[in-house]
Amino acid sequence: MKSLEVTLRQVREHGRKALVPYFVAGATPDWTRHVEAAVLGGADAIEIGVPFSDPMMDGVVIQEGALRSLERGTTIESICQELESLETEIPLLAMTYYNIFLHYGLSRAAGRLRESGISGAIVPDLSLEESDEWRVACDESDVATVFLVAPSTPPSRLRDVAQRSQGFVYASARMAVTGAASDAGEGARVVAELREVTDVPVYVGIGISTPAQAASAASFSDGVIVGSALVKIILDGATPSDVEAFIRSFRDAID
Repeated sequence: MKSLEVTLRQVREHGRKALVPYFVAGATPDWTRHVEAAVLGGADAIEIGVPFSDPMMDGVVIQEGALRSLERGTTIESICQELESLETEIPLLAMTYYNIFLHYGLSRAAGRLRESGISGAIVPDLSLEESDEWRVACDESDVATVFLVAPSTPPSRLRDVAQRSQGFVYASARMAVTGAASDAGEGARVVAELREVTDVPVYVGIGISTPAQAASAASFSDGVIVGSALVKIILDGATPSDVEAFIRSFRDAID
């Protein structure tokens, strides 16, 4: 079992619902200070978005963050270098697209992630059938591969994905790109179906933008992922103190 999953299972065993904020690495010069602020606010793990020019899962807010980051010259190497000075004990996960790792070199990428403190990776455009080489590279470096399940995932495939996902299973609440949403989506159904085939923690994401929505999702899952709403306040000029207060509001809601 990967170290990420050991840690996240312990979070669940202690009766705590995990709160996982998402940041676009390099979107602002002080982005690592925002990450540290989120930890102070009560985050249990952090998703580090590695910017990519042609995303398939990201909505307009995260696309804007990625564009700003790329314009600043952010690369996977610059991200890893900045993370090496990050002061946190909670798990870090990279979230990006497969071409980033393929171009960098799979074994090299997995090893570099681990050197910088990252213990998991979410690669939305990497299909289960084409993931063997990446998962082998991750096995060499103790990096967990986290897979996603959508509301449209059929039962047989859902079982296969759940059995291979490490750390947690990312349950998408809706058939949509990242961004705020007014409805609850289908997260409860997706989580219920996953419960029947795996005991790996299940976290809900996509569309969770308010503390109330987070509390609702946490009531039937093991944790929640908050992305676009957080990225938006940062792009609008939020300070680390603002980020800490924002995360604290979600922490209080799901507790």
